Amino acid sequence: MKIATYNINGIKARAEALPAWLREAEPDVVVLQEIKSTDETFPHELFDGLGYQIETHGQKSFNGVAILSRLPLEDVTRGLPGDNSDEQARWIEATVVGKRAVRICGLYLPNGNPAPGPKYDYKLGWMERMRTRARDLLVAEEAVVMAGDYNIIPQDEDAAKPEAWREDALALPESRAAFRRILNLGFTDAFRAEVQGPGHYSFWDYQAGAWQRNNGIRIDHLLLSPQAADLLRETGIDKDIRGRDKPSDHVPVWIDLDA
Repeated sequence: MKIATYNINGIKARAEALPAWLREAEPDVVVLQEIKSTDETFPHELFDGLGYQIETHGQKSFNGVAILSRLPLEDVTRGLPGDNSDEQARWIEATVVGKRAVRICGLYLPNGNPAPGPKYDYKLGWMERMRTRARDLLVAEEAVVMAGDYNIIPQDEDAAKPEAWREDALALPESRAAFRRILNLGFTDAFRAEVQGPGHYSFWDYQAGAWQRNNGIRIDHLLLSPQAADLLRETGIDKDIRGRDKPSDHVPVWIDLDA
């Protein structure tokens, strides 16, 4: 089961690039972030003939997440538990049924800038809610994949220029500590389980020639429960997508599970 996460930075802006990548990469499951579309206006026609069931949790002009699956989807839920007043569309879950059932959580974690401030408080509060949900998911002792744009640079090696991010919400000590608290529940960072060392990024800003200079950061992650980690066969980052026409500022990150 090939599972990918991809912040597309606007579904309509990626109307050609996204289907082209799907045909080329052939993932079984994709979680998308920043679809920037309501459920009603999501352009399902872009995926005609590709064989994907589509579930969305949208929001007009901002945020929005989706799950695309070529395998059966069951028990779809929308919204991160813990705050009924939160109207931001940042979390979607479903069980994908392949050789084994895998619970997929697609997420778009808040950016948090400027920090300190209300947006940073929201980020840390959201991450604590996520930790609670992650803990609850582990209780079932099933294969769980929490995939998405985490807006977290876990370590200095995950940035080409770590010094440039010292005061940014993506790399502040409190942000990294909140990320580690989720990992320490028993989750595995799939990419780092297979690939070590610096120079591996999933985001390059549109400004200042970041892509051309390879001035990137790794902020798109797939965290695996112990049961999912046991199934991990391969992982990768489709970096070359960033150099194509009308790209997102993120690229797909994927895993292959024996499931």
